[in-house]
Amino acid sequence: MLLQNHHKQDVKPVRFSVSSIRQDPKAQVAYFVRAISISYNMATSVEAAQDKSLALDPEANAVSLSDSTSDRLPPTTEEKQKLRKIAGRIPWVSYLLCIVELAERASFYGCKTVFNNFLQFPLPKGGNGAGAVAKNDPNGHAGALNRGLQFASAMVLLFNFLAYVIPIFGAWLGDTKTGRFRAIMYGVIIGGVAHVIMVGGAAPAVLKAGNGLAPFMVSFFLLAIGAGLFKPNVVPLIVDQYTDQTEYVKTLKSGERVIVDPETTIQRIMLIFYMCINVGAFFMIATTYIEKYVGFWLAFLLPGIIYILLPVLLMWRYKTLKRAPPQGSDLNNFFKIVGLAIKENKGRVWAKNFFESVKPSVLAAKGKTVSWDSQAVEHARRTLSACQIFLYQPLFYLNNGGVGTVLSNQGASMTTKGAPNDLIHNFNPLTLMVFAPIMSFVLYPLLNRHHIKFGPISRMTVGYISAIIGSIVGAVIQWRVYKTSPCGYHASTCDSVSPVSIWWQLPTVMLGAIGELFTAVTAYEMAYARAPEGMKSTVVAINLAMQALSSALAQILIPSIKDPNLIWAWAAPGIALFVQTIIFWVRHHHVNDEKFLIRETFEEEGPSVSEKKQGTSKD
Repeated sequence: MLLQNHHKQDVKPVRFSVSSIRQDPKAQVAYFVRAISISYNMATSVEAAQDKSLALDPEANAVSLSDSTSDRLPPTTEEKQKLRKIAGRIPWVSYLLCIVELAERASFYGCKTVFNNFLQFPLPKGGNGAGAVAKNDPNGHAGALNRGLQFASAMVLLFNFLAYVIPIFGAWLGDTKTGRFRAIMYGVIIGGVAHVIMVGGAAPAVLKAGNGLAPFMVSFFLLAIGAGLFKPNVVPLIVDQYTDQTEYVKTLKSGERVIVDPETTIQRIMLIFYMCINVGAFFMIATTYIEKYVGFWLAFLLPGIIYILLPVLLMWRYKTLKRAPPQGSDLNNFFKIVGLAIKENKGRVWAKNFFESVKPSVLAAKGKTVSWDSQAVEHARRTLSACQIFLYQPLFYLNNGGVGTVLSNQGASMTTKGAPNDLIHNFNPLTLMVFAPIMSFVLYPLLNRHHIKFGPISRMTVGYISAIIGSIVGAVIQWRVYKTSPCGYHASTCDSVSPVSIWWQLPTVMLGAIGELFTAVTAYEMAYARAPEGMKSTVVAINLAMQALSSALAQILIPSIKDPNLIWAWAAPGIALFVQTIIFWVRHHHVNDEKFLIRETFEEEGPSVSEKKQGTSKD
């Protein structure tokens, strides 16, 4: 219509006859000039129409920049066997969102790490009234509320539990009601309010008056809620920015033909994401020194200042972010399909063809009609498979650095030569920061170059084995501590220490951290790849909830972790994880050969009948 109106208004009709054009050279020139003018005007109108449509929908422009893949050919079977796979170009906005995650984790861990001292110990005598120790007492503890060990331990455990359980609600909100970006912003606002209240409640005047508990508890719960809304939605949002999620063949400048692989790309994104988490976690070292020598108000204020980066960066790139709308139908279909499958299989969830009975074609033969198609059934199967795999994670976390505080307890029985007994804990994030780039840019490209398939189950199995070896090393070290301690098998309560150096704990911590890069990072990848569009945040939240389950298991085991049984505190979880790893590989190794993304699966199989009617695909 725009072109028609433009033509009617601006183009004056000129009549030419064929004979007059042939006979009169001036008529020929006039004809071609008029033709060029009309073509130019039409092209200008098209550009104006496109610019107008993009102005009305700024998000469409951001998506289209990386969705132009019509000229990219998928690899043939022969090319898949011969060509190596490389990671695609990661959008810079994904890096920006990783920085957002870094800032959020820095503020989260920066506050969380001082909670115990803030709650447990009283204001130090001779201190500055802000919780810092007296200058003449360098061995003292920072403190504020004087609520005791039991209360402090219970509250720290509650905070950990809430921070990994609330994400299930946050994911549901983002997937079905508000969309992920809006859920993230709600979490950012709530978290910002929490930081303001926390700083105010730690002011010296408030602490001296004994009124610090009420504002702290309000900020305590708000911070957990804010993190719960933020955490499960940020992972899918980061990966969503990479829109080229199908394989295609590319020729490099060197002339080599390679396959740009979405699995390799998402793997790299998640490694960068996980590295940023641990860079942020390193910030807790700063706040532990600040609480001791300055006070809690600054220990809470500094994380709050870093937190300001979240709303600033998110709103800065708001218009260029790819923001998926909420899709409640996927979550609803999942529960309906799984519920009916349980009914059709009479509760036998282990049945080999568990989901076969709820396919529309099978139900139609029984005279039953359903609202979903075969793709929705496959979505449900892959999602439930991922959730089953996540159930193996709690036992891994118990082996990552030992159960509870057993590593710190062991360090206190060893020769430290001035080093804090909990110093070795800090080598976990340091190891992750060093090895994540090595794995992303050296190990995985090397395996791809030699066409070695290293699927998700293989990676997680290697991670479990790494943690098992770490637990074995921890058990051997504990045995040596018992053998060399002046108090023998009661080393934990001994006034003297074993001559074994605390630096022997390094292998245990480093092996656990390397195991995280293989297991935890892969779990994030699978949570995104195996869930349908409307359930990605929910499945990420289920994965996060495994850490809460691990903490609960640790609390159950803690009463039995004491001398003279500390060797078994290391060995028993390691043995259990060894048995679990065998079961894990036998039951799930076939996942290595499945398509990585749901999108890939259905692009090769073709659309379902219902989708042919709609003319679009669900993903």
